[in-house]
Amino acid sequence: MLTHCQGGMLNASNLSVASRTVGSYVDLLVDLLWFRRLKPLHNNIGKRLVKTPKIYIRDSGLLHALLGIKDYNELAGHPVMGESWEGFVIENILSVAPLGTKASFYRTSAGAEIDLVLEIPAGKIWAIEIKSGIRAKPSKGFYNAIEDIGSDRNFIVYAGKDTYPIAENIEVIPLPDIMQLIKKE
Repeated sequence: MLTHCQGGMLNASNLSVASRTVGSYVDLLVDLLWFRRLKPLHNNIGKRLVKTPKIYIRDSGLLHALLGIKDYNELAGHPVMGESWEGFVIENILSVAPLGTKASFYRTSAGAEIDLVLEIPAGKIWAIEIKSGIRAKPSKGFYNAIEDIGSDRNFIVYAGKDTYPIAENIEVIPLPDIMQLIKKE
């Protein structure tokens, strides 16, 4: 049941198990490092923020197996494609992030959203939007969100191969390249 919550906010009342039981199971799966609970960024910016964490199965291969996805063609046509890519990118980025980096996401009730916010120990904030396609066009909500949080660097991680700017202080970048940038921090 939890595979269908990939990259979303877990609403335990939607599952056919008691909310307390679901919470206990998710806590156990997080402790076992099978799941990641990505907490929302809480800034005092005077906006209504989403406060429910997002949940990810940390191993995309396990996610695909549990959903019965056998190959890339099946994945490409499956509704979990974007969330699977998002979880994969988050896990890879956090695997190389400096010790002490805090990871979260940002979302307001008005629709401003950033998939991954990194608070790097050097005092820098990186905003990372994740797109599963080979085109990387952020929504208006991304522009609003980076303005809200005052991020130092802003990226769109996508499935393409080239790095290029799309606006002042916003770069489109493939996953391996952003991992190299984070390692250097």
